[in-house]
Amino acid sequence: MSLPCSSFSYAPLATREAVTAQGKFLYVNDRKFFLKGVSYGPFSQATHGTPFPEKQVVEKDFALMVELGANCIRTYTVPPVWLLDLAAAYGLRIMVGIPWAEHICFLSSSAVRAEIRGAIADGVRACRDSPATFAYLVGNEIPPDVVRWHGAKQVRAFLRDLVSVAKDGDPTALVSYANYPCTEYLDIDFTDFLSFNVYLHKEKDFRSYLARLHNLAEDKPLVLSEFGIDSIREGVEGQAQILDRKLASSFKTGAAGTIVFSWTDEWFTGGFAIQDWAFGLVDRDRHKKPAFYSVQQYYKSLLPPQLPEYPKVSVVVCTYNAERTLDSCLASLERLNYPNYEVIVVNDGSTDGSWRIARKYDYIRLINQENKGLSVARNVGIAAAEGEIIAYTDSDCVADPDWLIYLVDKFLSSGLSAVGGPNLPPPEDALIPACVAVSPGGPTHVLLNDEVAEHIAGCNMAFRREALAEIGGFDPLFHAAGDDVDLCWRLQDQGYTIGFSPAAIVWHFRRNTVAAYLKQQQGYGKAEALVYFKHPYRFNLLGQPRWFGRIYGGLYSTFLIGQPTIYSGVFGRGFFQMLYQPPASLFGYLPLTLEWNLAIALFGTLSLLSGHFPWVAIIMVLISWGWSVAAAVQAPIDSRFQGIKARLLVATLIYLGPLVRSLERYRWRFKGLTQMDAIECDRVTQKPEVVWHKSAFYLSYWTEAGMEKESLLLGAMELLLSRKYFIIPDRGWSSWDLEVYRGIWSKAQIKVCTENHGSGKRLLRVRCGLKLTQLAKMTAIGCTLMAVAAIALGRSELGAIALVTSAITATTILYQHSRLGRILYHVMENVAQRLYLLPTDNKGGA
Repeated sequence: MSLPCSSFSYAPLATREAVTAQGKFLYVNDRKFFLKGVSYGPFSQATHGTPFPEKQVVEKDFALMVELGANCIRTYTVPPVWLLDLAAAYGLRIMVGIPWAEHICFLSSSAVRAEIRGAIADGVRACRDSPATFAYLVGNEIPPDVVRWHGAKQVRAFLRDLVSVAKDGDPTALVSYANYPCTEYLDIDFTDFLSFNVYLHKEKDFRSYLARLHNLAEDKPLVLSEFGIDSIREGVEGQAQILDRKLASSFKTGAAGTIVFSWTDEWFTGGFAIQDWAFGLVDRDRHKKPAFYSVQQYYKSLLPPQLPEYPKVSVVVCTYNAERTLDSCLASLERLNYPNYEVIVVNDGSTDGSWRIARKYDYIRLINQENKGLSVARNVGIAAAEGEIIAYTDSDCVADPDWLIYLVDKFLSSGLSAVGGPNLPPPEDALIPACVAVSPGGPTHVLLNDEVAEHIAGCNMAFRREALAEIGGFDPLFHAAGDDVDLCWRLQDQGYTIGFSPAAIVWHFRRNTVAAYLKQQQGYGKAEALVYFKHPYRFNLLGQPRWFGRIYGGLYSTFLIGQPTIYSGVFGRGFFQMLYQPPASLFGYLPLTLEWNLAIALFGTLSLLSGHFPWVAIIMVLISWGWSVAAAVQAPIDSRFQGIKARLLVATLIYLGPLVRSLERYRWRFKGLTQMDAIECDRVTQKPEVVWHKSAFYLSYWTEAGMEKESLLLGAMELLLSRKYFIIPDRGWSSWDLEVYRGIWSKAQIKVCTENHGSGKRLLRVRCGLKLTQLAKMTAIGCTLMAVAAIALGRSELGAIALVTSAITATTILYQHSRLGRILYHVMENVAQRLYLLPTDNKGGA
C-alpha cells in the first residue's frame, strides 16, 4: 500500500537557482543535479483556457510526482503563471517546450520564420521570472522530410538562431532542442546540453545508442528528453520491466537526466484525444501503474545507481613539479564516491613543493624517488598497488566524484581489461590559458566506434592488473609522454580491446602560457618519434600516427576536408539517419605541416631569385593561415574572452603547434635512424633478375619443408620493422603483399607467389617492384608544368630553375630507388638463409 502524498517531503523553490552545464553533468550551485523528470501533456484545453488539466488535477499530479521522486517536468506548451507557481511550490523545475509548426516547410516563408522567432521570444518572456523555469526546448522532432527539403545546414542555422533568441530573453536558463534518431545528423552542438527522444525497447540496442549519443554530445550533458513504453501493447508489467532496464542503462552510462514519457495516459494531440496508446505512469484517473514504482526506485535513490560489486581500485598519480595543481587533484580524489579504493602518489624527484603538498593528505600512500621518468613512475605505482584494477590520472587533473563508478561499471558490464574516459579542460580565469585550452594538440581519446577506443589518454585510463602484467607494464623509454600510446597499441597487439566510458571524466588543466604550450608540443613531437621506433607501421610518411578511429578534441574546422555524408534511407525514410564522417585526408592537415611550410620557403626563395611568380608562395601562406583562422573561428573559447584578440591567438597556436611538434619529431627520428644498423647480407646466394622497364627485380627459393610464403613475408616484416621501415601489409584489397617505404620519394611493392610441387616441395617466387610515391609524382608534375610555363612565357631563368629542380629531384629519386632495391634484395636473402630456403634459377619470373 502506498504512503499518502503528504508524507513525502519536498523543498519549495522560493528563488530561482540557476542550473548550469559543466562537462557531462548538470549542477545547482556546486551540487551535481540529475534530472528526474516526466513529460506533462499535451492536454486538451480546460476551463481556465490553457492546454493543461484543471488546477485541482494539476495539484494532485504534482503531489504524486513528488512521491515518485521527480524533480522536473517537461511541457509541450508554454505553461501559465499559476502552473509555474504551483510547480515551484512543490519544488518541481520545468523544462518549457515552446511549440511551433515544425511539421511544415517553415523556411519557405519569411513571415513564418518571423512568427516562429516571435513564439520563442513570447514563450521565454512568459516563463523567465518563475523560480521553476530552468530550461527551454526551442523545437521538437522536425520531420526528416522537412529537413531534407530545406537542407540540414539551413535547418541547423535556423535552430541556432532560435537558441540565440531564447538566450537573449533569459540568459541564465539552459536552452536545447529535442532531436531524435530520424534527424541525428543535424549535429546540434550549439545548445547547453544534448536533448534526444529515444524509443528503443531492447536493452542492448538502447545502451549502444546511448554510447553513440554520448559521443555526439562530446563534452556536454546528455539528457534523454523523452522515452517511454506503451502499456497497451507491452502490458503494464512489461512496461514496468522495460522502463526499469532503460533507467538503469541511462544512469549507469552517465546520462545527466531522463524524462519519462509520460506522466499520464491522458494524451491529446492534433485536436484529438489519443485512446489507443497508454504511455503513462498513472492512468487517466491517476491510479498508479507498476511502472510508477519502477521509476520511483531510481528517482528516489542516489545516482548514479549502485554497482553489483566494488572491486578494489588503486588510483596512481605520478607527479613531477606539479605544485600548481597537485593540491586540487588530491582533494578531488579524496571526495570520490567509491567505497573501495586507494590512492598512491609517486613523487618522481620533484624539486618544487609537490612532496610537501602530498604529505598533507593522510589518506594517500606517498612514494618518493629520484627522477626516472613517467613510465618508471607508473610501473612503481603498479608494484605498490593492491587493487585488481589500476587507474591512472595526472597531477594536473581534478576527478569527477563519480569517476571510478563509471569506469568500474564499464569494466563490469563489458568484461574488458582496459577502460578510459574523456579529459576536459576546466574553465580558466585568464585569456591566454582559455585560448590554450581550446587549441589542438592536447591529450585526447581516439574511438574506433562508440564504445571501443584505439587510444585512451594517460590522464584517464584504467587496467586490470593481469593485463598490465602480461605486456610488462609501461616502457621506461618514455620519460614524459607517449607511454599511453605505446601501451594502448601493445595491448591491442596482444588481442585486448579497450573500452570507453564517456561519463568517467576528469578535468585536465591545460598549459597556462604560450611558451608552456609550445614546450608541450615539443615533448609530444619527441614522444611520437620514440613511439615510431616501436610501431613504425602505425605511422604515415610524415611521421604522424595513422589512427584508424576518430580523434576527439581535434581541430575545429572542416576547411579542406571532405564534407560528411548523411545516410537518410530510401526516399529519406530511414529511422536512424546518421552523419558519416569521411576518413582523415592528407589534404586535411597538409597546410599545417612542416613540409608544406618548407615548400613555401622554397617557392619564396625561387621567386626572389627569379623575380617572378611570388603568388605561388603567397597562395600557400594564405591557405595555411586560412585553415588556422577558419579553425580558430569555430574554437569554443570561453564566452568571457571571445573577441578578435582571442581568435588570433588561437589561430597562431593552431599554426605554430604542428610546426614545433614536427621539428622535434624529425630531430628525434633522425637521431634514432642514424643509430640503426644497416641491412647487409654477408653472403648472397643468387643474383637477382632485374627487369628494367618494369623497375622490378625477381628472386626465387626452393624448399622441401612445406614452407609457405607467409614465413618469408613475416620474416621480411620483422627484419624491416626492427630497422624502423614504414610498412603497409595487404589487408585484402591490394595486388601486392607488402608495401615498403623509406624516405619520401620511393616505395617498393613486394609480392610472393607459392608454387606447390607436391608433398612439402614449394617454389617461392618473389617480385619486388619500385614505385614513385605520390609526393614524387606531384613534384615531377610540378617541375614539368614549371618548364612548360617557362617555354610558353620565354622565361629562361624560370626554365633554368625548373631544370635544376628536376635534376636534383631525379637524382635523389634514382638514388633512393637503387638504395631501397638493394636493401630489399639483402632483406630477402637474409630471411631466406634463416629459413634454409635454397636459391633457384629464377628465369621466367618476369
